[in-house]
Amino acid sequence: MDESLYRRLGGYDAIVAFTTDLLRRLRADDKLGRFWAHRGADGIAREHQLLIDYLVHVTGGHMVYTGRDMRLSHAGMGIDAEDWRRFIAHVTSTAGALGVGAREGGEVLAFLDSIKADIMA
Repeated sequence: MDESLYRRLGGYDAIVAFTTDLLRRLRADDKLGRFWAHRGADGIAREHQLLIDYLVHVTGGHMVYTGRDMRLSHAGMGIDAEDWRRFIAHVTSTAGALGVGAREGGEVLAFLDSIKADIMA
């Protein structure tokens, strides 16, 4: 039996490292940073933990995700094609910096592609 993507990515600590680096990059981006511009530290920390929970859950880890679905979470944000392109570039850069393997990186990108319509709705 094949190991879960969660295990192949390195488990909880690896997902925390990934999300921490990714959110740092996204918040610093001159276009994408607008999504966090008026958020307080507590809200950002909560969002970070929800992202961790979500990624652990969808990659096969034992975590319960209690947040909203992706369509509702991103409704009204005005995420456009350029935002999505920049987001994927940051995901790819983060994965590369953390040494995510090609197979696992491809699976992550395929998953993101599968939820793109909900996020850009």
